[in-house]
Amino acid sequence: MTFSGKLISFEGIDGAGKSTHIHYVADRLQAALASQNKQVICSREPGGTPLGETLRQILLQQKMHLETEALLMFAVRREHIAQVIEPALKRGDWVISDRFTDASFAYQGGGRHLSLEKLNVLEQWVHPHLQPDLTLLFDVPLEVARARLNATRDLDKFEQEKATFFADTRNEYLRRAAEFPQRFRIIDSTRSIDEIRVQIDVLIDTLLGNGGVSAQ
Repeated sequence: MTFSGKLISFEGIDGAGKSTHIHYVADRLQAALASQNKQVICSREPGGTPLGETLRQILLQQKMHLETEALLMFAVRREHIAQVIEPALKRGDWVISDRFTDASFAYQGGGRHLSLEKLNVLEQWVHPHLQPDLTLLFDVPLEVARARLNATRDLDKFEQEKATFFADTRNEYLRRAAEFPQRFRIIDSTRSIDEIRVQIDVLIDTLLGNGGVSAQ
């Protein structure tokens, strides 16, 4: 299935700093697309719809069986795609999603060690013909991410996990990036905000210019 709009996903372990840049990218894209009468929609997973936001609270707070967690994540994603992402892309709008399916592979697959084969089946069932046009993976050493988390608000159940969980989650993110280099770009999130935005600007300009992603 071909869409006239584009999907950008932001990924990274908790504390990687991805959320700092989402609205910057949205504002920059909106300014560039305004003359084409296109909109930029910011959303998130789990969440993005009224049902998704209700399930988000359950997923982030309540302990549950690993497979239940994975199935709920993909149920939220199916609703997100049906209600938000696909309609926007069909209109020619752009969607920025704070996490998408790569997060399920990283957190449930890497961190929780759910079979990647099972996750592949869910991915093919829920969105066989849809992948982000660009995935920005914000990457930092584990100790940097943990220090940032420890300085913030009350932590959800994922943020409270042990260091080994986040090490495995990060490794799976990096494995996914190596598997799908055509859409992943790794952002060194230990750099300053200004330095990171220089790299982001290049990637966005390339995506706006020819529909592809540069190798930078």
